[in-house]
Amino acid sequence: MSLTKPLQIGPHTVQPPVVLAPMAGITNAPFRTLCREFSGGKGLFVSEMITTRALVERDAKTMRLVHFDGSEKPRSIQLYGVDPATVGKAVRMIVDEDLADHIDLNFGCPVPKVTRKGGGSALPYKRHLLRAILREAVTAAGELPVTMKMRKGIDDDHLTYLDAGRIAVEEGVTAIALHGRTAAQHYGGTADWDAIARLKEAVPEIPVLGNGDIWSAADAVRMVRETGCDGVVVGRGCLGRPWLFGDLVAAFEEDGGPAAAPTLREVAAVMRRHAELLAEWLGDEERGVIDFRKHVAWYTKGFSIGSETRKRLAIASSLDEMDALMSGLELDQKWPLGADGPRGRTSGRNRVVLPDGWLGDPYERVRVSDEAESDTSGG
Repeated sequence: MSLTKPLQIGPHTVQPPVVLAPMAGITNAPFRTLCREFSGGKGLFVSEMITTRALVERDAKTMRLVHFDGSEKPRSIQLYGVDPATVGKAVRMIVDEDLADHIDLNFGCPVPKVTRKGGGSALPYKRHLLRAILREAVTAAGELPVTMKMRKGIDDDHLTYLDAGRIAVEEGVTAIALHGRTAAQHYGGTADWDAIARLKEAVPEIPVLGNGDIWSAADAVRMVRETGCDGVVVGRGCLGRPWLFGDLVAAFEEDGGPAAAPTLREVAAVMRRHAELLAEWLGDEERGVIDFRKHVAWYTKGFSIGSETRKRLAIASSLDEMDALMSGLELDQKWPLGADGPRGRTSGRNRVVLPDGWLGDPYERVRVSDEAESDTSGG
């Protein structure tokens, strides 16, 4: 028996209502493939963040990131932009060239290089700018559904999520995902699930998705029950745990069951598959294995593999080298008690770096500098 009704994103039915959060350098095509394999193809898997300016300028790296293989349905792109006109051009390009089936807009990024220019989680504070960007995106998208992901606000004294939610409804956004932290919290502390419930009450017209501190399928189920949200967005919880999507499908569709508890042998096989997929995607084995290095600590968390082997895996540069290192491990180790819980970024900070005078009039009409989009896509 299904725990929730299916999530409707425009014409796309997402059942169970589980979404892979866009994560820079992580949710590329190989990682999305892994997660989809474990979920049996169920759920929605969003691309890495694509910078609108880089897309419009056809930056080579960006054009590779917006390529989906035939098995990805629907094709979901997350866009980051600060200029309404550029966002509109990027969305029209996606529509005209049939690059995606769903567009998500990023208003949640808390990193200083983004917020100091007024982008990411800083932007919704300027209500007119937020509205202008959403209007351009929704108008340009036509039949394509546009969703958005945001945080509670800049800090506890400058919360924006309820105003942003109403603006989103008024401008035709299809669904909203809320990370229950402020930009000042970064990834520290505990996500405020009550804020997700409050947003759901404030925007009953469209689906609200909850994000923050979902480390297991049980956490996802609890979030839905406690907040009334229409689905969940999972980010750091799937780092080194792509099989979490199998757990999520079981929890939402089949009343659960025990969570996956792979042995080290099974984890090693997933690691090998992940590195292989990266090598194929990049067209270069060494580059693929090097790109995989960041995942080693997440996959092996809690297992007894020794600091020296862990270190060597994190500097491996070929599949053969990975195979040799992993074959020397005690592969029959059972899933360790210490393997669950937080992974990825967990730091918090108290001050958000913002443009001068940003916290003045929230209804001031501003233009954010192009420098806020100077980076190419993917973070």
